[in-house]
Amino acid sequence: MTATVVALSGNEYWAISLGLATAAAVAVALLLTVLVMTVGRIERSVDGLLEVAGNVAANTANIPQLEATTPVLEQIVDEAVIQDGYMNALTDGFDSK
Repeated sequence: MTATVVALSGNEYWAISLGLATAAAVAVALLLTVLVMTVGRIERSVDGLLEVAGNVAANTANIPQLEATTPVLEQIVDEAVIQDGYMNALTDGFDSK
C-alpha cells in the first residue's frame, strides 16, 4: 500500500492557510464577544449587590444597641411580676356571680 500525497501548488497552500486563519479569527471574535457580554452581566450583578449591601449595612447598623435591651427587659419582667401580684391581690376573693 502506498499513500498518495496530494499535490498542491503554493497558491492552494496559501488559500488553505488563509481559510484556517479566517476560521480561527471568527472563533476568537465569537469567544471575545461572549466574554464581553459575560463581564457586562457580572458587572451589573456586582452593582446590584453593592446597592443591596448598602441597604443591609443601614439596616444592621443599630444591632449593637440591642445589647442595651437586656437590662431593660429584666426591669420589665420584674415590673410585670409586681403588677401581677397587685392584680392577684385585687382579685383574690372576688366572686363573679
